Amino acid sequence: MARIAVIGGTGYAGSHIVAEAVSRGHTAVSVARKLPADRVDGATYIEGTLLDVPALVEQLDGVDVVVLAVAPRGDMQGQVRPNTALLVTALPENVRVGVVGGAGGSLVAPGGPRLIDSGFPEEFKDEALEAIGVLEDLQADATGRDWFFIHPAGGFGSFNPGERTGSYRDGGDVLVTDENGDSFISGPDFAIAVLDEIENPRHVRERFTVGY
Repeated sequence: MARIAVIGGTGYAGSHIVAEAVSRGHTAVSVARKLPADRVDGATYIEGTLLDVPALVEQLDGVDVVVLAVAPRGDMQGQVRPNTALLVTALPENVRVGVVGGAGGSLVAPGGPRLIDSGFPEEFKDEALEAIGVLEDLQADATGRDWFFIHPAGGFGSFNPGERTGSYRDGGDVLVTDENGDSFISGPDFAIAVLDEIENPRHVRERFTVGY
């Protein structure tokens, strides 16, 4: 069993990842700026922020995997990319890093273009570009650290929670869509994909997409 820390563990993606980790018997540590009222039984909750990397690294002592599920919006816009880079550099080299990105960086077809370059909503572009920047930094890393970057489906979010089905599809670099062209995955099934990758790594130093 692994000791898994989820930065942004009280958000939509993060809370589902924490719950899935606990259900599989892992030690799950949820890190967020505020302690939540509603908690997953069996998880540990601590206060911490990506904005203070030195203190955060101290709190993450002894973890095997760190999953970042922090959206670059609000007061975190412009902060996620540089501070993720600082955190990745500061963590012990044996710690695997996972990053929850957005759908914008995934490809609409093999070989491109990216979703963000194909009629993407203007109001979400800054957020998507910062997430893409995090991916580019990981891809440029020459240290050999193990990492994975996961793009959810286009319709992923608290606005469209869905239900747990226990299934998903891995699209590699390409956005996953169904036979009607819709792109969706529920919070619980997205978390299944993340924990499957942690338990049985298939995307070592790679990004991948998930959906139905």
